Amino acid sequence: MTAYTPDALIAEDIDAYLDAHAHKSMLRFITCGSVDDGKSTLIGRLLYDSKTIFEDQLAALEADSRRVGTQGENIDFALLVDGLAAEREQGITIDVAYRFFATDRRKFIVADTPGHEQYTRNMITGASTADCAVILIDARKGVLTQTRRHSFLTHLIGIRQIVLAVNKMDLVGHDQATFDRIVADYRAFADSIGVGEFTAIPLSGLSGANVAARSEEMPWYGGPALLPHLESIPVDADRAAAMPFRLPVQWVNRPDLDFRGFAGTIAGGRVRVGDTVRIVPSGKTTTIARIVTLDGDRDAAVAGEAVTLVLADEVDCSRGDVIAAGEDAPEAANQFEATIVWLADTALVPGRGYWLKLGTRTVGATVQPPAHVVDINTQAHLSAKTLALNDIGVAEVYTDAPIVFAPYTDSHELGGFILIDRETHATVAAGMIHHALRRAQNVHWQSVDVTREAHARQKGQSPRLLWLTGISGSGKSTIANLVEKKLHALGRHSFLLDGDNVRHGLNKDLGFTDADRIENVRRVGEVAKLMTDAGLIVLTAFISPFRAERDMVRGMLPPGEFVEIFVDTPLADAEARDVKGLYAKARAGEIAHFTGISSPYEAPERPDIRIDTRSESAEAAAERIVEHVLGVWSFEL
Repeated sequence: MTAYTPDALIAEDIDAYLDAHAHKSMLRFITCGSVDDGKSTLIGRLLYDSKTIFEDQLAALEADSRRVGTQGENIDFALLVDGLAAEREQGITIDVAYRFFATDRRKFIVADTPGHEQYTRNMITGASTADCAVILIDARKGVLTQTRRHSFLTHLIGIRQIVLAVNKMDLVGHDQATFDRIVADYRAFADSIGVGEFTAIPLSGLSGANVAARSEEMPWYGGPALLPHLESIPVDADRAAAMPFRLPVQWVNRPDLDFRGFAGTIAGGRVRVGDTVRIVPSGKTTTIARIVTLDGDRDAAVAGEAVTLVLADEVDCSRGDVIAAGEDAPEAANQFEATIVWLADTALVPGRGYWLKLGTRTVGATVQPPAHVVDINTQAHLSAKTLALNDIGVAEVYTDAPIVFAPYTDSHELGGFILIDRETHATVAAGMIHHALRRAQNVHWQSVDVTREAHARQKGQSPRLLWLTGISGSGKSTIANLVEKKLHALGRHSFLLDGDNVRHGLNKDLGFTDADRIENVRRVGEVAKLMTDAGLIVLTAFISPFRAERDMVRGMLPPGEFVEIFVDTPLADAEARDVKGLYAKARAGEIAHFTGISSPYEAPERPDIRIDTRSESAEAAAERIVEHVLGVWSFEL
């Protein structure tokens, strides 16, 4: 077999052929379903039937097929796609494998997504950019749990073109009754999750029946074969072009003083030179002066194209902002309701700070306890306090700055986000925004005439937050009290927030679970921020066991104002002191979630000040803290 070359192609037609090929529409689709439904085999068959396999590839495929024991003259087409060694050994797909192929009518990118439940995160990755989902069902097994899971996820992610590929029909004797029963079962489930339409095709990936052409083995089937059907499906690019204009700014291009452009990929709509646009969230308006591309200036551009826009006026615009149609701009908010698919082995910790990335904007975010999680099989809404691996739930998300968004149903680019762990930088969740919370639109920042700089100037000092952290009994409160006494003696304006004292009032409703500890630190951080706004030097003495929350508080303040002080005391020494008897109670099981015993403490990796209580007295430590603060920062403004 040779590489596919159209008979009509001759030397003088090469340019015309390449130009026609370049302007074919592109369909991105995924194959998904349960384990061993034949996804990889079907994709291999599509590559084979579309004549995308070259002679050397075919020879290697035939040799591999013989080596793995494929019977008779059959070729194991799955070997074209299952590239990971672990997949070939186990006979399953783990990673998302992408393959490109083309026909005379269209280009395709197909993602072969894994079937095992523990690899749902990989399936989400493949589905995030797809126009169509081909959901495979083994004709011998019918609709399975993973069929339902993948169908729910593809619908949730916004894929509306669904093909139900009832595979391995050759193993059930091409029986129509079997096919009809499976389609009826799937229809009942599809109706329950809101899937209005789908195209059901009986086929065999191994033999090629109803893959590239209608099969005589199933004369009772009157619909299209799979490949012709994929050639006719409308792509999302057409829908995106009909939307209002949106360009998330990825990069401000400023090569010299004479040129300032805003680069990005158009997420929706069309733009022309002279169009009025609005910068969101600032709300400033201007017009398009130039549309610059790699091939030179253009008069217009559409969704999906990467361009650099030059604006007529010098307006404030930076990465993460959105350039939008002047009369139809998107919203900006900092509180949302969203559906979240949890992708990490470690469960969601409500209130913990994560990074949220939406389009070209990355901001700090927290997730509240979920309103519910969804049972994939029954669609029931179940109560939950967190989200575990592969859970799908609805929750409120708060960001530390307004972000430009659109409901996910309107725009995948401006409605879909990921959550990133601040410590490991791993993607832990994918989310889809429903709408902004009403309270986010009703609360506005009130400008005041007496600024934080004016408060600090009045006190003759620069505000700081001295954050002492360490395990119970480490000596945090003692050292913090000594530091405040010394600052007071020097005429500095300060205030001490102690962990125990705060729990008598502000945080008396909180316990000691991880979620409560996080909320405890968040509230203290907000209070401390208000106090630094008043020009004070604030001291806190809290266990604050998690790095993520200490970093969250650091992010609340201007750079340099947060000083992390690690009171480093060995557990044995702290337990030996045990003035309050807490360690003894924790050892006896009378206190749950006790740091160092039944709950972890994450020591600072790079504290601004480290105090080794084995070699330094509390008095000396306090002197060093004051000397460090007064020596590093000038308190005169």
